[in-house]
Amino acid sequence: MGEIKDNRDLPRITGTLRAKCLQVPEVIWQAKGIVIMGRRIKSVLFSTDIAIIRNCNADAVLAVYPFTPQQIISQSIINASAIPVFCGVGGGMTNGFRSAIIAKDAEAQGAFGVVVNAPMSNENISLISKVIDIPIITTVINRNIDIQRRLDSGTAILNVSAASKTPQLVRDIRKDFPTVPIIATGGPTDEAIMETIKAGANAISYTPPTTAEIFGEIMDSYRESGEDVKSPADGDENLMTMLELI
Repeated sequence: MGEIKDNRDLPRITGTLRAKCLQVPEVIWQAKGIVIMGRRIKSVLFSTDIAIIRNCNADAVLAVYPFTPQQIISQSIINASAIPVFCGVGGGMTNGFRSAIIAKDAEAQGAFGVVVNAPMSNENISLISKVIDIPIITTVINRNIDIQRRLDSGTAILNVSAASKTPQLVRDIRKDFPTVPIIATGGPTDEAIMETIKAGANAISYTPPTTAEIFGEIMDSYRESGEDVKSPADGDENLMTMLELI
């Protein structure tokens, strides 16, 4: 039996209506991945948009947003998602017992992990680790973070987000921590994503286009075509009769 040499040899099956789902860049699949509770994760979608989350091929969701975390938001995303969700539970203004409570609730809701953003104290991470049994993903934004203390406090996975400096930061972390799991932002191009993977990232977080941007492209194509979209039932009298009886 021959080996699969590349993704072009992989069988691909989709439906007519779901063929337009959002695809993460193919280069991401070259990452080694992280196995979290039995699920191998290479691509992580950075989004809280339920419509995009339901229509993408990413392995997991990084549900982090610039407001105080709220249980109703994490619950809605987890319920709507068909893939694992990592929920933001604090950082900055949201700290202390509140972060621990939100993390505990996120686990009960079905989250695969919780994300803590900078700034957050190691003591706070330790507090969260005492009340949950899912991994804590700690965001690293620069070299000033004491990685060892983060790990000692209960961090299981690093989320490296340093803009254009991300590949170098991943490389620096890998020198001292060759086995720590790392999720990292990949950047806007295949070349940037590949550089981050080669630097040592196990998984890549991908920021998708907004719903408005996707809608804009679709509407532009409709305007250019100038054609009416035919119903699948057009010309099928039996199907039309069945639809009328429903």
